[in-house]
Amino acid sequence: MYDLELEKAIEKIKENNSKTICVQLPDGLKPKAKEIVDTINLRTGAKVFIWLGSDFGACDIPLELQNIEIDLLISWGHNIFNKESGW
Repeated sequence: MYDLELEKAIEKIKENNSKTICVQLPDGLKPKAKEIVDTINLRTGAKVFIWLGSDFGACDIPLELQNIEIDLLISWGHNIFNKESGW
């Protein structure tokens, strides 16, 4: 069971007044995509896209997104990302 931390994502979306969001998920979390999209859309009104391509972590930003106008990319992972650790 994963804590998707949707509240953090929703706070960031509202804080940035983001209207178009892209969500990047590893394969193991893709079954949660509908739940994520529905919750974000309901709570923020933002249009949400799911990146269904390969994902090797937060450092793997799809180059194809350069051709799409999005306000915010949210990249979920299986593990805690601790920026203080240098990872």
